[in-house]
Amino acid sequence: MRPVTRRQADSYVARATATRGQVMSTLEQLLDSGETFSNITVQQLLDKAGVSRATFYAHFQSKSDVLIRLTDDLRESLLTLAREWDPAAGEDGADRFARFFEEVIRLHRAHQGVITAVREAASYDSAVSDFYTANLEGFEETTLRTILSQQAAESTTTDLDAVSASQIIAWGGAQAIAHHIQVDDGSRDAVFARELARIWWHGAYRRSTGDQQRTRPA
Repeated sequence: MRPVTRRQADSYVARATATRGQVMSTLEQLLDSGETFSNITVQQLLDKAGVSRATFYAHFQSKSDVLIRLTDDLRESLLTLAREWDPAAGEDGADRFARFFEEVIRLHRAHQGVITAVREAASYDSAVSDFYTANLEGFEETTLRTILSQQAAESTTTDLDAVSASQIIAWGGAQAIAHHIQVDDGSRDAVFARELARIWWHGAYRRSTGDQQRTRPA
């Protein structure tokens, strides 16, 4: 039989986890309902989540802290997808890359309210801006390692500037996906993912050596 102190500690952890989950879930519900992050107040969160102000600040530093924690799981899911994707596995790289982007778009659509809130808050909240920047820098770093490994394996041309390419892929891709989700109802997600995959696959991961020869000065 476990000591009472251990049971009490376990009970506290469970309650704390449930409270944080309730507040985070409430924020996502408000964002999904169409509320903008800037217009949501802490008091609105407290009322809808059913927690006191003291309880809220025992678990979160601010409203932005709730948003950052809410986004953290999504970021890890996306980074896991990126890390698991191996350009060297099989010959259908562009098709597998397209399926990868379809999953990325699906996750973005499922959490569209949260992602929109992060992009909004990043423009005026330094904590969210730092988080948003670190998030994309994580994708950029993963992409850079992939490109460098492909160059080392002679799968793509050595004239490709890996640093610039990884920046374009990570930051440009985020902008492109965000815009696509805003203007499309989902019916063209597969087409968009396919074109994004082909542009990045043939433009970076499998750039032809012929491109290198054509760009050399005469």
